Amino acid sequence: MRSIALQTALTDFTEAAAGHLQAEITAGAEVPFELEQQAGRRGSAGPSLYCYRPLTSDFILAREASLQRMPSHEQAARLLAGFDGLDSYVAGAGRLARLGAVRAALCVLLCDVFAEQTDFQLRPERLRDALERLDQAAHAGGGDLTLVATLHGLTITSPELALTKGLTIAQPQALAGLPPALLAPGDDHGEHLVVVLSAGDEEPARAVARGHEVLTDLLRALRLFGDGRVTLGALAYSRVGAGAWSPVALGAGGRPHGMLVVTAEQEDELRAFCNLVSRRAPHRNEVAWALRRFELGCERESFQEALSDHLLALRALLEPEGPSSGLLAGRLAALCATPESRPALTARAIEALALERAIIAGSSDEHSGARALTENIADHLRALLRDVICGHLDPDLISLADEILLEDDEIEEEHGVEEPEQTRAAAPFPASAPAYSGEEIFGDPGEAQEILDIFI
Repeated sequence: MRSIALQTALTDFTEAAAGHLQAEITAGAEVPFELEQQAGRRGSAGPSLYCYRPLTSDFILAREASLQRMPSHEQAARLLAGFDGLDSYVAGAGRLARLGAVRAALCVLLCDVFAEQTDFQLRPERLRDALERLDQAAHAGGGDLTLVATLHGLTITSPELALTKGLTIAQPQALAGLPPALLAPGDDHGEHLVVVLSAGDEEPARAVARGHEVLTDLLRALRLFGDGRVTLGALAYSRVGAGAWSPVALGAGGRPHGMLVVTAEQEDELRAFCNLVSRRAPHRNEVAWALRRFELGCERESFQEALSDHLLALRALLEPEGPSSGLLAGRLAALCATPESRPALTARAIEALALERAIIAGSSDEHSGARALTENIADHLRALLRDVICGHLDPDLISLADEILLEDDEIEEEHGVEEPEQTRAAAPFPASAPAYSGEEIFGDPGEAQEILDIFI
């Protein structure tokens, strides 16, 4: 598939470069020539023939620094940096390789468009063919698999958001060549985004299974990053190379409620967060079980059913003694609220437990207050899970909560002694979170420490 934004940026750059280079010709500069000898016919005793071949690439390369200063260069370079076929495209760049992959690719493109011309009049058909050859570099392996799915409940303000090499979230209109079924909503979820995954050259069934795992990890990270309302469409499409699209059942569920908006300023933060979650997602412990219950709650059609999932997750994290202990509400408030707000959050948690009992008994009405209460509980659960995974909170949340509650009791006994600031779970969606930077979403685990240092 082609990125329309990338093609537009490269077209603008090529047009601007043509004007700049033609102005040099008009001002008196000349394209150098090479005298090339051509042998006569086989068996002919006649003299060899000579012809002049314009060294257009030398002319362009000599002016690469001035081309780099053009305004259109920055946008083209930024988008080209995320192009999956970049390395393949510049593999034979020769001496241009010293410029770096992106700058070399832009020079290769110009040399392709203006090859053996003595002027720089832009011919549309040559530009079209050159862009086609660039696009083919993304499929140089011939057997790479592309998996495309829909994302609901998420909005990005940029046309495309490259999370890592081979994984991109985009507006459907920003990509050319999508399966027609993904261009229209076609369901009750309304507007949607697409997520595109380019897998390696491997057996297709194994690549699809691996791609499904990557999409699952991405969905988990998006739900923890925002408000948990994001969901994948039930049907994705895959193809090998430039072949036909085939439907793939993802088995996804749930209905998005509301919309999570990721602005351009939050894109770096999201990249790093997805990277961290994919590397530090827990396995086979209480946090892993609670995380799965959180995800199940996100996929429920009814918020009433989601409440039990989220309370079960909180009980696994905060109340191993069982519901009869009555410790869940106080521990949750200790971890997720400031000292002055703890009584209110304790009351809210108790109200949520009572609502769950009413739902079980069939005596609860689906009203806005109940929905707001369940969403509030989900927000605090997500904050705890996110902070544990990111390393902000120790996984032993029970000991931490009990320590805070004990200190509260001691302060009350001392009458008037100001309470020290406590460590607590971050707000469900920080409005002024620091911007992080991440190189890849599913990379070598040995690189995890670099990402962790950003968060600590």
